[in-house]
Amino acid sequence: MSRLGAVLLGVACALASGGVSAAQSDLALGVYYFPGWRADTPAAPSSKPWQPIEPYPERKPLLGWYDEGEDDVMRLQLDWMIQYGLKFVVFDWYWGKDNRVYLDHALSAYFRSPQKTQLPFSILWANHGDVPTSQANFERMVDWWVKYYASRPEFLRVDGKPVVFVFSALDLAERAKGFGSSTRQLLAGAQQRARDAGLPGFYFVAGVTGDTPDLLRDAKAMGYSAVSAYNLHAPAGQQAKLSYSYKDLSAAYQSHWKQYASVSSVPAILPLTAGWDRRPWGGTYDPKHDQCMPTLDEFKSHLSDGRKAMEALKQTGPKLGVVCCWNEFGEGSFIEPTAKQGKARLERVLEVFGR
Repeated sequence: MSRLGAVLLGVACALASGGVSAAQSDLALGVYYFPGWRADTPAAPSSKPWQPIEPYPERKPLLGWYDEGEDDVMRLQLDWMIQYGLKFVVFDWYWGKDNRVYLDHALSAYFRSPQKTQLPFSILWANHGDVPTSQANFERMVDWWVKYYASRPEFLRVDGKPVVFVFSALDLAERAKGFGSSTRQLLAGAQQRARDAGLPGFYFVAGVTGDTPDLLRDAKAMGYSAVSAYNLHAPAGQQAKLSYSYKDLSAAYQSHWKQYASVSSVPAILPLTAGWDRRPWGGTYDPKHDQCMPTLDEFKSHLSDGRKAMEALKQTGPKLGVVCCWNEFGEGSFIEPTAKQGKARLERVLEVFGR
């Protein structure tokens, strides 16, 4: 029997006997999903993306070097997310300057999965490349969201609106300026296109780092509904001071949480981290930053601090957090079960957020 087949059989037996159940919670923690693990796929980090990970055996997934986008893989990943207390999944999402979608194989597998009714999805528009290239390029992308995603019942919603994360609010502002527009104009246009299709609009979440406090203050005026971040590396206002340990990285995240709470003109969706070590992808420009991997106790402590910060938010509506990431194996940010640690990280998630 293959490793994947054996794991699937084990999960089936666990489900039959009751499995692991997550208690209801007043808070909701989600996870980012990086769809970069299928070979010979345009826009993937390499033609054989698992090869750079193989020299790091501690990162080998419990499923082995799987073919991402296979239905069995996605079903099992969603089973784990649900069983261990995660409430939604946010797929990294890529739009090209040629008006095409890239790396959507995992999201497509999610749509084919029966578990989608139990675990809502959202998308993180990875706009930190060369898009949008024009007004037309942006509008074609929004039309894609409206046509294929926004009306789906499993789309994560706040205030009745599907939630769309924008990786970098700063990059979007710069790109818009380059073709004579602005973030406010682009997002207002997106809202109108959604309403024209009979939808209530979008709940846009600005990706904001601590070196851009003006974006936090101006987020509402720009058309955003909330702020967050995919990953962070240094304390708020000290971007040159990279973290050199997971303890320092966790403290840096806490400084951003405080800044969101005190400065932002819109609600915050708190980012959390499973660590940072980018050596498989070539390393960070400062190698000491690639030493930010947690012990299990440190990870649980970070989760606990994140939960307390979420509870303390003085904002209306849901209190959400997102951990980076399910499977950023190249960056060292992962909670997906591994052959070495098993489900230990997910167990910490359940201990903290499964109440």
